[in-house]
Amino acid sequence: MPDKESLISLAEASRRSAQILSRGASSELHTSAPPTFDDLAESLHFALGDGRIWLNDQRMVLMQSQVLGRLRAEIIDAFGMETAKAIFMRVGYMQGARDAALIQKRFPHEDLTHALAAGPRVHTLEGFVKVTTRHFEFDRDKGTYFGEFYWDDSSEAAEHVASYGLATEPVCWLQVGYPSGYTTELFGRPVIFREVECAAMGAPRCVIIGQHADAWSDAPERQYFGLEWKSRPLHLATKLPVAKQAALAEVDAKSDVAVGVSAAFVRTRRQLERVAATDATVLFVGESGVGKELFSSQLHAMSRRSAGPFVAINCAAIPEQLVESELFGVEKGAFTGAIASRAGYFERASRGTLFLDEIASLTYSAQGKVLRALQERKIERVGGIKTISLDVRVVAASNVDLRAEVAAGRFRQDLYFRLCVFPIAIPPLRDRRDDIPLLMAHFLNVYCARHSRRLTGFSRRATDALLKYNYPGNIRELQNLIERGVVYADDRGVIDLGHLFSGSELLPPFSIQLTSEGRLGRVPLHADGAQPEAPAAPSADPGASFADVERATYGAALARAGGNVSAAARALRISRAQLDYRLRRLGLNR
Repeated sequence: MPDKESLISLAEASRRSAQILSRGASSELHTSAPPTFDDLAESLHFALGDGRIWLNDQRMVLMQSQVLGRLRAEIIDAFGMETAKAIFMRVGYMQGARDAALIQKRFPHEDLTHALAAGPRVHTLEGFVKVTTRHFEFDRDKGTYFGEFYWDDSSEAAEHVASYGLATEPVCWLQVGYPSGYTTELFGRPVIFREVECAAMGAPRCVIIGQHADAWSDAPERQYFGLEWKSRPLHLATKLPVAKQAALAEVDAKSDVAVGVSAAFVRTRRQLERVAATDATVLFVGESGVGKELFSSQLHAMSRRSAGPFVAINCAAIPEQLVESELFGVEKGAFTGAIASRAGYFERASRGTLFLDEIASLTYSAQGKVLRALQERKIERVGGIKTISLDVRVVAASNVDLRAEVAAGRFRQDLYFRLCVFPIAIPPLRDRRDDIPLLMAHFLNVYCARHSRRLTGFSRRATDALLKYNYPGNIRELQNLIERGVVYADDRGVIDLGHLFSGSELLPPFSIQLTSEGRLGRVPLHADGAQPEAPAAPSADPGASFADVERATYGAALARAGGNVSAAARALRISRAQLDYRLRRLGLNR
């Protein structure tokens, strides 16, 4: 008979064999089974400088429980108890489903038993309630699930009692939706949780029970959770048709797709949709690398000229003496070397769209010729005598402020007004940080497919750095960083910090994260993978700004190094130039 030390649980056997078992139970897990609270706390970090909180790559917000309770009460008073119940269950379900996707992404090698066990820990970490797992078990092949959990100190129950007194039925709607969404997303089939005891009814704690949907005799929650949503069906637990999966995979594998969810991106997208159906001239303005050509090509694809050609030209790349022939074409014999007639870019874009990138780089005389073509809608080839009518939509782009160029006398005012019929400002990536996680996933799919690599995602340090980096090169720089990471990282592994940054980038020296004691702490961030002991910084006021925290850290490093900037830079694991730059920015240079 084998001794006790040689016995392992089914869950541990699954972890060691790297295979997903189809059944499991909480009784097979050790109390410290990963991911632990410390593992999850490492995923929560705070970008104090730009007012964001991230749980891995999901943006979070802090809200007072009383504010949420007040909102809840106003919805109940305005729409009734049943409508409020459906709304909050739906919100909780979506939150749980998103957290399940996060666990799958953050801990891709965990088996289903461990992943299910992480749900109560994430739910507790987010501050709604303290969750204790009493028992759960499942059999995926049979499609069965059963779980029982205790909830202590439910914020939702407390707020309901504060507004309405003791309830006659369970009221933790937001929180009961959470495990339903979380478990359904992981289990792959609908699982519905119900509250059988509620602190708002006078019980000492809340008790919830979850079962696969078919085990309940009636399940109105299906409609609440969106499993049978009347207007917009959402099937989180079912697989997409093969054709749909292939279409989505094809989109994921394209790098020429504008991706984003931030308010700045959505605003730009709405402007694009508004002007696409017209033939109005569009001027894209934005820093280098923000995707002006990508947006212009999407404008063309959305327009009624989509069947025609999309011709893009970088005006900065045309020699001054060839501007006219390149734009308008040339007739045979017009000059030495013109051995054949050739159409210019305006003609090649006939019935389509002509994109003039970096238009501010055109010489003053060339600007006048472009203006005449736009005004007259006619051109003549160099050396030609025939007038050619134009049927082309012109879209221009500039990475400099054209108004400032006009004021400086470097750009024609009349051409500026001709181009600026419908200006669209594309924000830099640092102003649309909510899009970074989506772009990370998108470019990871693109370059894994392009380079035939299989990577499971990004490490915590890499994610933290990518969320905090300033991106002077905007989306083009993020794209290059991730392609570099895909090339450097080991196949079937994760992209770590050292795979992304070459050392010349100005990375923050530390990350603000939640410690095991539940406080915010500074954790060194190093691109080389080493974790040296960082110089201690004086304790900062909890209300201090990010600049104050930086100033305190660099000041302490300089003090320990006796004012030697090079020594302080070595201690901070950054270059002398990087520290010099930051000291100047913070006014600490002598």
